[in-house]
Amino acid sequence: MAERDSSADGPAADPRANYRHGSESVRRPGLAADLDGLIAGEVRFDDYSRQLYATDASIYEVTPVGVVFPTSTADVAAVVEYCADREIPVLPRGGGTSLAGQAVNEAVVLDFTRHMDAVLSVDPDSRTARTQAGAVLAELNRALDPHDLKFAPDPSTANRSAMGGAVGNNTTGAHSLLYGKTDAYVEELEVVLADGTVTTLGEVSLDELRAGADPDGTLEERLYAEAWRIVDEEREAVNERFPDIKRNVSGYNLDTLVAEAETGSVNLARLIVGSEGTLAVVTEVTVSLEPVPETTALGLLTYDGLLDAMADVDDILDHDPAALEVLDGVLVDLARDLEEFADVIDLLPDRTDTFLLVEFYADSDAERREKVGRLLDDRVGDRAFDGLEAYDEADQQDFWKMRKASTPILLSRTTDAKHIAFVEDVAVPPAHLPEFIADFQRVFEDHDTIGSFYAHAGPGCIHVRPLVDTKTEEGVERLESIADAATDLAVQYDGAVSGEHGDGRARTQWNRKLYGDHLVNVFRDLKTAVDPDWLLNPGTVCGDVDMTENLRFDPDYAFDAGFDPALNWDIDNGFQGMAELCHGCGDCRGTQETTGGVMCPTYRASQEEITSTRGRANLLRQAMSGDLDDDAADVEFMHEVLDLCIGCKGCSKDCPSEVDLAKLKVEVAHEHHQRHGSSLRDKLFANVDALNALGSALAPVSNWAAKVPGARTVVEKTVGIAKERSLPTFHRESLVEWFDARGGAQVSESEADRRVLLFPDSYTTYNAPEAGKAAVRVLEAANVHVAIPDDVTGSGRPPFSKGFLDRAREQARTNVDALAPRIRDGWDVVVVEPSDAVMFQSDYHDLLTGEDVDTVAANTYGIMEYLDVFRLDESLALDAPAESLTYHGHCHQKATQKDHHAVGVLRRAGYVVDPLDSGCCGMAGSFGYEAEHFSMSKAIGHILFEQVDESPGDRVVAPGASCRTQLEDHYDDEPPTPIELLAQALR
Repeated sequence: MAERDSSADGPAADPRANYRHGSESVRRPGLAADLDGLIAGEVRFDDYSRQLYATDASIYEVTPVGVVFPTSTADVAAVVEYCADREIPVLPRGGGTSLAGQAVNEAVVLDFTRHMDAVLSVDPDSRTARTQAGAVLAELNRALDPHDLKFAPDPSTANRSAMGGAVGNNTTGAHSLLYGKTDAYVEELEVVLADGTVTTLGEVSLDELRAGADPDGTLEERLYAEAWRIVDEEREAVNERFPDIKRNVSGYNLDTLVAEAETGSVNLARLIVGSEGTLAVVTEVTVSLEPVPETTALGLLTYDGLLDAMADVDDILDHDPAALEVLDGVLVDLARDLEEFADVIDLLPDRTDTFLLVEFYADSDAERREKVGRLLDDRVGDRAFDGLEAYDEADQQDFWKMRKASTPILLSRTTDAKHIAFVEDVAVPPAHLPEFIADFQRVFEDHDTIGSFYAHAGPGCIHVRPLVDTKTEEGVERLESIADAATDLAVQYDGAVSGEHGDGRARTQWNRKLYGDHLVNVFRDLKTAVDPDWLLNPGTVCGDVDMTENLRFDPDYAFDAGFDPALNWDIDNGFQGMAELCHGCGDCRGTQETTGGVMCPTYRASQEEITSTRGRANLLRQAMSGDLDDDAADVEFMHEVLDLCIGCKGCSKDCPSEVDLAKLKVEVAHEHHQRHGSSLRDKLFANVDALNALGSALAPVSNWAAKVPGARTVVEKTVGIAKERSLPTFHRESLVEWFDARGGAQVSESEADRRVLLFPDSYTTYNAPEAGKAAVRVLEAANVHVAIPDDVTGSGRPPFSKGFLDRAREQARTNVDALAPRIRDGWDVVVVEPSDAVMFQSDYHDLLTGEDVDTVAANTYGIMEYLDVFRLDESLALDAPAESLTYHGHCHQKATQKDHHAVGVLRRAGYVVDPLDSGCCGMAGSFGYEAEHFSMSKAIGHILFEQVDESPGDRVVAPGASCRTQLEDHYDDEPPTPIELLAQALR
């Protein structure tokens, strides 16, 4: 064994450690072409792709050299070897959910989530599984469900985090009290070393480790040599300086290496865990698994203050909980203001400031009740003034939902100052939490800021997100000063600089404070042994990155939209605030199978970052801050970035920060029309109300014309409407004409219980009058006087969706002026078509202001919503046929949380209803008709079709016109609307 250089105890053990790779040295001509010729995967060095990977979920932004999507380990090895020969840095990346900035660098990025994302094998007998690096954690657990097994670490980002990222970051989660970190479950890793060598790392005896060591040999032999030297020479230093806590993911995993050596063997794969891609590139992962618990239960303890709750944590740990989480008064107060959490908040005693959520695993119902009961008997009446129990799964989910929503609540701020992640995972032994939190509160006071304390109280890793504005010099200074003070507290209380989210750019500089010069240089020697030129994610863990450099928002940041917004943006910083709101968590990348919800349909169909809400939002911000040469309203940007946003509104609900990409697109599309004009097709779709009226007037000739051989081909070539798509059918007698012909209302106004203005939306009036007729019949059966107003125009939805905001505003004003006086006179407005109803309820606020628009929005209902809200269906004599329904709701109603009404009404009518947790159908108004979008529309539709095929329902029901068109084209049978089925059930 060669002697170690004593100079390693100094500040820089390796001269290459401070090497910085400038763009001049790496973006040479031919680089992308060379890589493209080497591998089967994709190589993208265009500006859009590079900017898409310039950010992760952290506060940092670094533009990479380029992006590669490998298809195999051979691809990875070829890229790494090529880059090693030319001293080009390489960065492996999973879902890009890193909070410390370890997933951004000036390097060639390897994105494993596009092609190398498979669960390769599951062995339930040995309780192991093998995956590729890009496999999503939730997808692995989905594959394990039939075996009642799971990958135990459970980060909140599991629906989009990749296994390679879990290894790189030593991921853990809310149940770390029971399960610990990822390193405890990694059995074997296939890795690519810094020179392109492919090898497998796993358990070796100390004799094998020593025999395989050669400090002057191959990179693998050098890894063996350095691992053996650490075990042999650094055991005492490691035991002395590494904190003895459950949560520590700072530095390299030397404590695990040293601890395992006591057993006579070590697992070298676990040395790679937590190294953030700086020691090797992981391509395959073999992990051990845990059984899924038989049953769970929650105890919720309420407190007058945060410090009282923290003082209770150590005693609660004596009850052996599986999880122990905290939510402080700041977040409880914020949750009180949110309708989404009203039901849960109402369960809390009025004086609740802070609560602790305590989860237990058990083998039986009796055991779980005993555990919760023992906890409440022990703790309530001392510091905790009350306690709640939750055994039903829905009740447990309600409490967990509020806890998990803590980060989104904080991240919805659109001011320049934001609750940002940089000291959010400092961890200390639980016994020190009261003093630590009190001192941390004084840090807030000293820096004139605020924040909230929440999350993992049990293992002592309380999330803290101070409010800081990094767009100012003072804010950047405050950022570093708070981090300095927080890490001082970590050391003072025998804790860790990072207990969950890793070192990255935010915390690498503080590792020397935690570990001292000697151990940091041991880290650097290990890095140099296996990566001599420091090319693998250089700078992090033991490098030289400065936490104040490469900030996404810094004092030099400037935002210029290039136009005055045409919509109302009733938030802090207005349009800019929304354009800057995405914090990069990547929830929009979650798969349909594991997350449900609406967001983000084009990403789910394409798996392309540029089609995710995160991708579009980041590029839009970058276009308006000068990071991209393109202007957001330019033709190319509209085509490449915003064209495939289908306006489903899912992001406005499902995005944790509620980034409203649909509204952002409409704003930019309007400006695009102002500058560049608009196509004939866009104008036709924006004025579809007039087209429908004309088609109805000319029916049945208009219907025959669409069926003439070759007609659809002509329409595609001239207008751009896909020839494969069936065109709407027009009815000669419109809904309004039918209503007038029957003599108007059949329930007199004087005898009616309620009065309704049934808005004649274009599609229901001319294309689907049967749905409108059904609405009239059901309303009248409920003793409602119905009128159809004749002084209104189209809802404004078509021009709004296409970005013709002047036209949409004009229509909105006409309708508001006509309807508001009658609403004040006691009328309600009811709309059959969901997207038109939501236009009144939500989008009119974006176009107009004033009391009248508020009145109209508050008193407009979708037809099923109206029946449910006022329980009008309970007065009906209903006798539904004995059939079960598969219900696909409209994305706009889901986004505004109004989709559940139809399910409730149909069930009360006697139908058995299976409501799908489905996203957008893919038609999205005009989108599915447009020739260049037809294939994407069908790809999105197939996600829905698979859900329909798996549903036990006898037939599909859907309220939206677009949805029924998509389903009819696939199944050759148009689904009925919910109101039609309710009308059929009338006795």
